[in-house]
Amino acid sequence: MLRTVYDDDHEAFRKTIRDFIESEVVPVYDDWCTAGIVPRDFYNKLGELGVFGIEVAEEYGGAGIESYKFQAVLSEETNRAAVAFGASGAHVTLCLPYLQAYATEEQKQRWLPGFVSGDLMFAIAMTEPGTGSDLAGMRTTAKLTDDGKHYVLNGAKTFITGGVQADRMIVAARTAPPREDDRRHGLSLLIVDTTLPGYSVGRKLDKLGLKVSDTAELNFTDVMVPVEDLLGEENRGFSYLGNNLPRERLGIAVNAYAQAKAAVQFAKKYTQDRTVFNQPVASFQNTKFELAACQADVDASEAVVDRALEAIDRDELTAADAASAKLFCTEIASRVIDRCLQLHGGYGYITEYPVARLYADSRVNRIYGGTSEVMKLIIAKNMGL
Repeated sequence: MLRTVYDDDHEAFRKTIRDFIESEVVPVYDDWCTAGIVPRDFYNKLGELGVFGIEVAEEYGGAGIESYKFQAVLSEETNRAAVAFGASGAHVTLCLPYLQAYATEEQKQRWLPGFVSGDLMFAIAMTEPGTGSDLAGMRTTAKLTDDGKHYVLNGAKTFITGGVQADRMIVAARTAPPREDDRRHGLSLLIVDTTLPGYSVGRKLDKLGLKVSDTAELNFTDVMVPVEDLLGEENRGFSYLGNNLPRERLGIAVNAYAQAKAAVQFAKKYTQDRTVFNQPVASFQNTKFELAACQADVDASEAVVDRALEAIDRDELTAADAASAKLFCTEIASRVIDRCLQLHGGYGYITEYPVARLYADSRVNRIYGGTSEVMKLIIAKNMGL
């Protein structure tokens, strides 16, 4: 079917990104995987390319385009080449909406130009050891000093994407204890300069996949955060976090769809090139049936993704819509990529083959941004169950 979600501007951006990947990423990607991180100056290259500023207003150095579709194109193109841009996704998809919605004009002037250029890389720290999806149970505290000029930040975070190289960290912390009738009360968001004394990066976590995306543990010991770096209003952090979850989950759904689509193309090419019993693997009926079933799944995911992309650009994407898209696309991707790896035989298990990287990278889709089980709870609640 003809895909109508993108226009000429999106396709021009697609060509720019595809050319950039071929020249700047593919030749060095194996080195990045071995190092487990992208070079810091790579983010400045993305800034120069305009990737970070698409949705940022022109007065801060951006393009001022209010559309998520360019980020979707980026996901499609990186997965098409079986590469990743490090923690840049967290920088834009996770962090930018908070700065856009809750930063003061003075804060935007301070942070957004560096955000756009890649000079200030942002990450967000929510998850803590032992709390997982229960954000209301977080124990990291930010207590106001007697003179009211600083928050004293203490605690620990884990699974923080971009945690190693971040210049500014959006930290969710308790500025007040929870109420008996509201465990969510008392959370606030602070923009923390990662060079402040007492801020430290712990282990760089060795993950199953997403090898070039640095993921770390963070520790805060009496970090003095200026009150001017409070994001939004004090004690309203939980509602802020909830407001951005639909966008975050759509991003995961889009990425899962793009991974599945790429896996089918890799499997198609491999089975056409690979000869067994004097004939291409693609000529066997089982191969044709498997690839056809996978393509049908990808087509269904594409329809879900495209509907959600139109909804978010109209500001109509609900929490239940995003949960449904994430649940469907991530479950589909898991099944499709597994079947495509199987068609590669033993070579599918070798990491130099892109389908192996997709297999490892995609598994976390059903965990982060809210597990599949949490998505089902959200959808069920929306159904009145």
